[in-house]
Amino acid sequence: MSAPAPSPLAIVDAEPLPRQEEVLTDAALAFVAELHRRFTPRRDELLARRAERRAEIARTSTLDFLPETAAIRADDSWKVAPAPAALNDRRVEITGPTDRKMTINALNSGARVWLADFEDASAPTWENVVLGQLNLIDAYSRRIDFTDERTGKSYALRPDEELATVVMRPRGWHLDERHLAGADGRAVPGALVDFGLYFFHNARRLLDLGKGPYFYLPKTESHLEARLWNEVFVFAQDHLGIPQGTVRATVLIETITAAYEMEEILYELRDHASGLNAGRWDYLFSIVKNFRDGGPRFVLPDRNAVTMTAPFMRAYTELLVRTCHKRGAHAIGGMAAFIPSRRDAEVNKVAFEKVRADKDREANDGFDGSWVAHPDLVPIAMESFDKVLGDKPHQKDRLREDVRVEAADLIAIDSLEAKPTYAGLVNAVQVGIRYIEAWLRGLGAVAIFNLMEDAATAEISRSQIWQWINAGVRFENGDRATPELAREVAAEELDAIRKEIGEEAFAAGHWQEAHDLLLTVSLDEDYADFLTLPAYRQLRG
Repeated sequence: MSAPAPSPLAIVDAEPLPRQEEVLTDAALAFVAELHRRFTPRRDELLARRAERRAEIARTSTLDFLPETAAIRADDSWKVAPAPAALNDRRVEITGPTDRKMTINALNSGARVWLADFEDASAPTWENVVLGQLNLIDAYSRRIDFTDERTGKSYALRPDEELATVVMRPRGWHLDERHLAGADGRAVPGALVDFGLYFFHNARRLLDLGKGPYFYLPKTESHLEARLWNEVFVFAQDHLGIPQGTVRATVLIETITAAYEMEEILYELRDHASGLNAGRWDYLFSIVKNFRDGGPRFVLPDRNAVTMTAPFMRAYTELLVRTCHKRGAHAIGGMAAFIPSRRDAEVNKVAFEKVRADKDREANDGFDGSWVAHPDLVPIAMESFDKVLGDKPHQKDRLREDVRVEAADLIAIDSLEAKPTYAGLVNAVQVGIRYIEAWLRGLGAVAIFNLMEDAATAEISRSQIWQWINAGVRFENGDRATPELAREVAAEELDAIRKEIGEEAFAAGHWQEAHDLLLTVSLDEDYADFLTLPAYRQLRG
C-alpha cells in the first residue's frame, strides 16, 4: 500500500504578499511537503554528523583525504555528465539577489551566467523568499519590468539570446524556513523550500527555453551531503516527469572539509554535476570555525591579507582546477567584489587593476570562468578569460597534472607571514555591524567601503574577532585582543555611524541590535556555527 499523499504545508505567521498565490499553489506546496517528508530526516542526520566531525578536528587539529573513498579518487574512468549547451561557456558569472531590479540587470549584464541568490546575498525575509521566486517566474515568461520610483528609470529585458543563463542558489542545509511547516509541525529546511518552489514552477518552462533547472549548492561539508542533493534531484525529476540528468549542480567548495572531498562530491553528483567553485570568504570562515582551538598556527591574519596567492589558498584553488578537469567539470573562480565609484576615478583605477590581475591569474591557472558582483566588472573579467580561451568555451583540456597537493598543504595557515593588525580588528567590527544592520532590514548584498559584502564576509569578520581574542593575539600597536577592546572598538564605531548618518536615520535603523548581535557571536565562549542562525531569530518578516 502506498503512503498517503502529504498535506500541503502550513504557512505560519506570515503576512500575505501580492501575487503569492502564483508561487504558493497547493500543488507546489504539496511537492515541497513531499521533499520535506522524504529528505529532512537525512538532512538532520548529516547536520549531527557535522558536529561529530568538528569534535574530531578539535581533538586532532588535522584533516586528511578519506581512506574509505580512495578507490573513487584512484579510478580514472569516471567523468561527470557533459555540460548542456547553456552551461558550456561560463567565462563570466555575475552574482546577486533576486529582487526585481537585480533580476533584470543581471540577466542583461552581458555575463554568461547569473547566480540568482537565495542564500548569502539575500536576507531570508518571507517577502524575499516568495517574491524572489515570483521574479524568476516572471523573467522566464518575459512578464518582468521595473521602474525605479526614486529616479524614474525603467528596466526591461533584452532579447532572450542576450540574457545570462540562471544558476539558482538555494539556502544551505543548516537553515530552516520558519514560515512553512510540514504535517509534523516542523519548519521545512530552507534549501528544500527554495529548490522545491523553483523546480516545480520552472523546470518545464526552462526546458522549453532550451535551458534547464541549474543550481549552485552552498556550504556543502561532505560528499554525503552532495549524495543527499543527488537523491533530491533524482526524486524531483521523476516526480514531475522531467528527464533524469536535466538538473545540473555546481558545488561551492567553501568549507575546509569539502576541500578534502572534491572528487567524491563530483562522483556523488556525477549525472547532475557541472562544476565546482572556489568561494573565498566562506572558506576562510570554515577554517577558523573548524580549527578555532588549534593553537597559534591556525590564526589567520586580517581577511584582506589572505589573498588567493597565499600558499594554502593556492593549494586549494589549484587542486580544484585539477580535480574538475580530471573529471570533465567546470572550475569556476572566486568573487571580484569591488563596486565601482562614480565619484572617485582613482579608486576605480586601482580597483580595476586588482580585479584584472585576479582574473588574469584565474584564467592562466586553468579556471573556466569567474564571478563578479557588478555589471561594470563583466567586461574586465571577460577580457581576462577571452585572452586565454579565445573561441573555446572552456579549458577543461588543461588537466593541470603538474599540481601536487598534500593533505597538509590545505591547512598550512602558518605559511603566511602576515599577522593580525589593530586596523584589521577595526575593519572586522565596522563591516560586521554595517552588514548585520542591513541584513536585519532585509538586505543580503550590501555595498560597504566600495566592496559588495554578503553574509560570508560577516561570518569571517566575527570569526576572526572570536579567534584573535581566544588566541590572545597581540597587535602591532601593543594592544592585546580582548573582549574589552572589541567592545570599545564597537562602541566607537556605533558612535561614528550615528554622527555619519544623523540621529533620525540612526533611530530608524537596527544599529544597536546589529552592534549587540555582532558582539554576542564574536565574544560568546560557545561559538555559534552560523551567524545567520541567531540573526534569523531577530529578522522581521
